[in-house]
Formats: sequence, C-alpha cells, structure tokens
Amino acid sequence: MGKLSLTRLISGGVITNYHCVSRCGHCLYNSGPHRSKDYLDTRAAESIFETIGRHGCGAIHIGGGEPFLAPEKLLAVVQTAGRCGMAIDYVETNAAWCTRIDAAVDLLGSLREAGLETLLLSISPFHNAFIPFQRVRDLIAACRLAGVRVFPWVNAFVRDIDRLGADRPHGMTEFEAAFGPGYLAAIPDRYWIHLGGRALETFRPLHPVHTVEEILAIGPRSCARTLADTAHFHIDLYGSYIPGLCSGLAIAMSDLGGPLPEGKYPLIDQLNENGIRGLYGLACRRHGYLPKPTGYLSHCDLCDDIRRFLQKRHSDRYPELAPEGFYW
Repeated sequence: MGKLSLTRLISGGVITNYHCVSRCGHCLYNSGPHRSKDYLDTRAAESIFETIGRHGCGAIHIGGGEPFLAPEKLLAVVQTAGRCGMAIDYVETNAAWCTRIDAAVDLLGSLREAGLETLLLSISPFHNAFIPFQRVRDLIAACRLAGVRVFPWVNAFVRDIDRLGADRPHGMTEFEAAFGPGYLAAIPDRYWIHLGGRALETFRPLHPVHTVEEILAIGPRSCARTLADTAHFHIDLYGSYIPGLCSGLAIAMSDLGGPLPEGKYPLIDQLNENGIRGLYGLACRRHGYLPKPTGYLSHCDLCDDIRRFLQKRHSDRYPELAPEGFYW
C-alpha cells in the first residue's frame, strides 16, 4: 500500500478555535473551556481558503469550539472567505452567546452582509447540559429577524428539552430520570455520533468492549479509508489538516496535493499502510506501550489510547500528534 495522498478535497470545514463554554460529552475535538483562546486570523484564513479551493472544494462550513466567542474575528473570517471566492455552507454555534436578541440581530446582519446565509444551531442533551434552551429559542428568533436561515441540529431533541424546561441547563441525570435509564445509550440511534474524542469516555461504559487481539484482527483498509476520506474534512486555525475523523492527528496543509513526505508522519504512515496493527506494533516495540486489560470499544478507542501514551512521552518525536490541547 502506498503513501497516503490527499489530492482532491470534496467537502469540509474550517475550525476557527477550540475554545468553548461547553464541554459536551460527544465532542470529537475535545473542545471546552480548558482549551486555548487562539482564533483563526485573516492571513491564515486566506491561506486556508486558497488551499481548499486549489484542491477542488468551493464551499466550506465554519465550526469550533464555538466560533461566536470572538464575533469580530468570525466576521473577519467570513469576509475573507468572500474575498477568496469561498462559499460558506453554514456556521455552527451552540447559542451560548445569545444573551440579547437585539445584539444578536445586529451581529447576524453584519455576517449576512459578508456572505453568511445559514446558521447551524446545535440542539442536543449534550449542549443543554451547559446552555439553557431559551438561548437557542432567542437565537432562532434573531435569525428570523436578520434574514438568516436556521439549520437545527438536531430538531428531534426539541421536544425532550422542552419537557424539562427552557429556563436552565439540564444534565444527563435529568434526562434519564424523565425518559428512562437508557436515554444516553440510545442517543447514537437518534443521530450520528462518531465514537472518538470525548465521546469515547462518555459511551465506553455503555457498550461491550473487545480484547486487543479481537481489535488487531481488523484489516488495515478500515484505517486507510478513514484517513483518505475527504468528504468531510477539517482544517484548523493552525493550518493543520485533520485526516478523516481522526481528531488529534495533524497533517501540514502544505503537504496536501500528493503523497505525504517520506518519514514526516510515521504514525499516520503506519495507520495507512498497516492499520491499527501497525500503530500498536510501533508503540509496543519502540516505546513499551502496554494496553489496558479492560479492553476497548473499537480500533479508534485503542488508537486514541496509544496516541495519548505517545503524546505524553514522545510529543517531540511525533509532531503529528496535534494540537496538544486535544490530549489534555
């Protein structure tokens, strides 16, 4: 199997920041209040948009973290996308910032003039654990007044959250008390969640685990397909391309367009060429990695554990384990 080669980008997004007021239990990127407040600047945004366009993608979404925590910087990013000829499918938000409808209308109006037409509004029990649903309602009202479309994700949870009340946040224990003890376990049946990032710690206690031997029996193609998938890619504020759904792995944006340079990404090379068996073998052989005796949800769970082990001890040797804040 040859080197991973990322030549054509199909559809994806730009991560403006990893800082967020919430620490949602399903967050693939481990965003939260503990993360750096770094934010995508206009020069980096211009380089990212030009690179994405050069590799075949003409429209992106913008997410975080929470992009609206720095509204003036978000506006500058949207304006930069317009200057670069990059369409914006939507901007994601959790509505935590919407404390006044009139102020939200003013900001949304400026964003609409810059080219924003749609807001993806996050709606789930994970978000409601930190954000009163009234802010979501207020932001929907503000969008209507500002002429911005709302993409509610996921509308199916509105009835559940309404039943508990819109005036304050509600933790998962309240949802389980109202709807039954299997409520959390059933959420992935109601909308798609990738069991990576923080979702691993949230759902690991609720699903059967597998031995390392069972996981290593998986063929290498599963990792190679994920790494090569550009149908939902992301590039973050540091100019790092995140391969597939493999949060915590980073490829320099300048290395897109052909085979990855020889020796620069040894962990990604192992995953691409030999799957989880390759990464596991490298970690055990070179660094004395020992798996947990309790087992793992999946090959993604084992991969996450190996990468955390390596990042803690050998981050200087494997700069592809980035951003550092993902592993805190």
